[in-house]
Amino acid sequence: MAELKYQPVAHDHESFLKYARKRKGFRKAYEELEEEYALIREMLAARSMLGLTQEAVAGLMGTTKSAVSRLETAGRHAPTLATLKKYAQAVGCRLEIKLIPEPYLTRRAPGSDQRK
Repeated sequence: MAELKYQPVAHDHESFLKYARKRKGFRKAYEELEEEYALIREMLAARSMLGLTQEAVAGLMGTTKSAVSRLETAGRHAPTLATLKKYAQAVGCRLEIKLIPEPYLTRRAPGSDQRK
């Protein structure tokens, strides 16, 4: 494993959430971005495992540090699949996207048209 070239900032996410949830409107806004936050946590964990800085990832992706910073920020940027693939490759991962069926939705018969 690569030696860390930077000192990550300590962040206690659960403690942050405990206090943030008390703010008006926070819970709704956070829930709306829940999937984005989960993705960002995975991205940061992958980058951290290799000990890479945003600048190093940017170099591997052929982009700028500010572009990587935007990728690692929820709600402000909608990256393309190509960009996410480049990020994944830069941090030694592959990108996997899944569609998970919602259990409360009923199955439609093949060929049926519900839009009448």
